[in-house]
Amino acid sequence: MLKADSRDPAAWPRLLLTLLAIALLWPGVQLSELDLGVLLPDSQNEMGRFVAQFWPPAHDEAFLQLLFKATLQTLAIATAGMALALVLAIPAGLIASRALSLSAASRGGLPSRLGRLLRWPIRGLLIFLRSVPEIVWALLFVRAVGLGPAAGVLAIAITYSGMLGKVYAEIFESTDQRPAHALLQAGSGRLAAFAYGTLPNVAGELLSYTVYRWECAIRASVVMGFVGAGGLGQQIDLSIRMFAGGEVASILLCFLILVLAADQLSRLLRWRLT
Repeated sequence: MLKADSRDPAAWPRLLLTLLAIALLWPGVQLSELDLGVLLPDSQNEMGRFVAQFWPPAHDEAFLQLLFKATLQTLAIATAGMALALVLAIPAGLIASRALSLSAASRGGLPSRLGRLLRWPIRGLLIFLRSVPEIVWALLFVRAVGLGPAAGVLAIAITYSGMLGKVYAEIFESTDQRPAHALLQAGSGRLAAFAYGTLPNVAGELLSYTVYRWECAIRASVVMGFVGAGGLGQQIDLSIRMFAGGEVASILLCFLILVLAADQLSRLLRWRLT
């Protein structure tokens, strides 16, 4: 009776891939100048003194009012930026998608050629929009429109339109196209075929990703505050410059609450759609 070979046939390929990943990761660690020695006991006293500056969090009435206003401004920046991004991302995603572009929705002729001509320029535009970080756009718009939340709104709108449009196109392409094609063959228009044949199948995924990006926009708006785009980030920058650790702790706690609220909102919306 032959003895079964219990060795994993994929063990050597996995080992080689692991060694290759380590070989590629090591130069990156060296270039990033990562030094884990800062976490050793010799530096803990300095870290302890630094952390102690954040306790207790600031809770005086004047600062809490200022914090509440900055929080509302951060939410406004993220929401307005996402709204403007959707205005560009939705039509761009439809055109950039092979499944739902004009060329796929038609049977040849001028609409088909027009769809192929539009798809690649739109995809190139989406690549350009998302390739430049929002903090860079914020720096440019601060110089163009001045300090304040308007620069943050425009920066988020430009960067996130590229991100949303790209992912929307991929979601449209990955879903089952047979309902939409059946409606088209029955004489339905393109928008009706999309609204009744495709959108119901991808609504949950689209909404989940959009809410996630809105959460990312909240974090981005905080970061852009350091370059003068308003909101919680600008307040953190001011508190750090004044060595007010308690104020920084209160702002970070407020930011944590915002992220938790966005996560619960995403769960609620997904639950309502399922």
